[in-house]
Amino acid sequence: MLYQWEIGRLPLAQVTGDFWRVPGGTAHVVPESVQAFAVELVSGVVQHLEALDVLIVEAAEHWRLDRMAVIDRAILRLAVFEFVHVPATPAKVVINEALELARTFSTDDAVRFINGILDGIRRRLERV
Repeated sequence: MLYQWEIGRLPLAQVTGDFWRVPGGTAHVVPESVQAFAVELVSGVVQHLEALDVLIVEAAEHWRLDRMAVIDRAILRLAVFEFVHVPATPAKVVINEALELARTFSTDDAVRFINGILDGIRRRLERV
């Protein structure tokens, strides 16, 4: 959803509403509670985008946000949102989920890149 929102420049309500209605999609096998949680995460990322991006840029030495692949940026934003706003999910779980997303939708280099950034943000947040 975050990828579609950023690439398509569509209103978030349209993206989150249409996501589960894609022909051949997974809405019929994804429980409504999981769908609602996913929409909650995506909405939270968009709502807190500026603050999340600040944390990412601070941790991504010598990388501008606009130079990162869109999918990598989406994965980072989602994970950092969970770090900050979903404390019930352990940081190690958030990182592992982000790395699985990167393995599935990005490159091996992206997995290492995302791991490094998220680990740095995790350590920084633990000190605060």
